[in-house]
Amino acid sequence: MDAIRKFSLEYCDLTTMLSNVAVLLRFLTVNIDSKYHEGIPFICYLVSIVTAACYFYVYLFSMAWFVFWRCRITGELVAAMVVLSLGISSEIGTLKLLYMWVYIDKYKKIADDYLECDSQVVQGSRFQANLLKSLRNVKKRAIIYWMVLVGNGVLYLMKPIVMSGRNLPENYYVIYGLEPMFVTPNYEIAYLMTIAGIFFICYPPATVTAYLIVITGYTESQMLALSEEMLNVWPDAVKDARSQIEETNSIANFNEYDHETKLIINKYLAKRLKEIVARHSIVINLLRQVESVFRGAIAMGFVLLILGLIAELLGKLENTYLQMPFAFMQVAMDCFSGQRLMDASIVFEAAVYDCKWEKFDKANMKMVLVILQSSQKTMTLSAGGISMLSFSCLMSVTRGIYSAYTTLRSAL
Repeated sequence: MDAIRKFSLEYCDLTTMLSNVAVLLRFLTVNIDSKYHEGIPFICYLVSIVTAACYFYVYLFSMAWFVFWRCRITGELVAAMVVLSLGISSEIGTLKLLYMWVYIDKYKKIADDYLECDSQVVQGSRFQANLLKSLRNVKKRAIIYWMVLVGNGVLYLMKPIVMSGRNLPENYYVIYGLEPMFVTPNYEIAYLMTIAGIFFICYPPATVTAYLIVITGYTESQMLALSEEMLNVWPDAVKDARSQIEETNSIANFNEYDHETKLIINKYLAKRLKEIVARHSIVINLLRQVESVFRGAIAMGFVLLILGLIAELLGKLENTYLQMPFAFMQVAMDCFSGQRLMDASIVFEAAVYDCKWEKFDKANMKMVLVILQSSQKTMTLSAGGISMLSFSCLMSVTRGIYSAYTTLRSAL
């Protein structure tokens, strides 16, 4: 129960969140925790092999046969579009999992570097409190996304149960070698293979994207916490100078414009600004690592999901009402994560300009100028370095999908 409780919002520190994701990924035979040496259980390998085999047979091999051979003979265009959309949209999970297997060492290094960054946070500080406050929202975001994607798969598999008679999640579909589909034992075999395939379609993208949400969310939380530090750097410096002067003089003698007081304040400011510069630099370098590893997977995922959404529209919404949320949610979450990073970067830039720098001495003013110049380079995630992930990108993708759909519909 203690292990299960750590998946709740009560535990929103980075160490616990990465541990949660690592546990979920081990079911896919992927280990991102460099300190975990117990070995992945055999049952995980067995489940992954069986579900992957069912997925490839049902949603790749049989899909290609049904769309490009059978439907050309029968002329069932709507059925072809529905099944094609299933096949295309399902490949995003396989692609993300393949990227993790290929670049597993980089994924481990990213996790270790983020944990190293987190270990440098002073316990009990205001920075840590603000960081945890933002991380709670990040974990909530990851939980909701994971539950929606996995829940979508569960609803898809439950659809035949609430319908009268014998049904499959997609009655248009014919799996190669299982005709006729609705007689025993073909029906039972088809349904079991569909369940295994849907698990492999929904679980990998939900879990891999949850890892990305946690990592980028931590970067966002760091920037928001640094923004609070910049806004409070002057009040903290005045407070520190006041406490030092009170040790030798009365409170009535405190004057922040006094020469000696200014020296104390600016000495404190120099120390704090150096700490902020160092942490900001670390956060930027960490995000660059994430961008270099994920950009390819995100770009390919975008292409597949766009094609899948177009096929779903051509297959008519009444036939694809459960597939649409699955595909669109993945596009939307990647764009949402990128937008939140951009927003946090803009908040930090505004905080730097609003830190009362005009009261600093020249040396500290120059340091603030350096921070400001750095903060004006907005943090972003990209799809292959071509398009920055944001709400604008999401709207452009949506508009492009609809335009392509209307063109193809009139042509077909």
